[in-house]
Amino acid sequence: MAVSMLSTFVKPVHREGWRFLGIFAAATLFLFLVWEPLGWVGVGLTIWCYYFFRDPDRVTPTRPGLIISPADGIVSLIEPAVPPEELGLGPTPMTRVSVFMNVFNCHVNRAPIEGRIASVAYRPGKFFNASLDKASSDNERNAIAIEMADGRKIAVVQIAGLVARRIVCDVSAGQHVATGERFGMIRFGSRLDTYLPDGVEPLVALGQTTVAGETVLADLTSNEPRRLGGVR
Repeated sequence: MAVSMLSTFVKPVHREGWRFLGIFAAATLFLFLVWEPLGWVGVGLTIWCYYFFRDPDRVTPTRPGLIISPADGIVSLIEPAVPPEELGLGPTPMTRVSVFMNVFNCHVNRAPIEGRIASVAYRPGKFFNASLDKASSDNERNAIAIEMADGRKIAVVQIAGLVARRIVCDVSAGQHVATGERFGMIRFGSRLDTYLPDGVEPLVALGQTTVAGETVLADLTSNEPRRLGGVR
């Protein structure tokens, strides 16, 4: 029971976080030397830094056809949109599901479906609030196209936010990824867009909380109509 309780609160840290944890810890020590109350503020910020860079294991549904959320956060947009032109997926709009991550969410990103990385394209841009619609077209982004076994493609796009200044992508064209496999992260507050294949309806609702690697965004084998949600 003690081990289980410990694992609930203590999570692995993504490798991107160790440098920041060291900086925060050193600053905290300095603040204690200057004035003890400031040191305790530093302790709180160091804990937040650890929490931001946490990288917990997730239990991913593995049934073929399931499209899984690539990010923790809130479903902020569901709408038709043309995928980033740099991916070469054509001008036809696809259903875009946007998940907004705030600074308290886990920021490790995961592959929404199994397949081959068809292309990866980075594009510099601005740093508008990631919850805004124009962030998809104007902000710095890293777009990935995943080709499934049947030849259809899904696009997943990492979008930098207002305070995010680094997109990390650990996959490259030609690589095979499994559903729920880690492929990168974004520092500090951002958004993930997933573009669904034609005819596939999302199984999440606006405002719904998603868990990366666990929440089902859509099902390629389902004829269920788009889901609506209400606050209870």
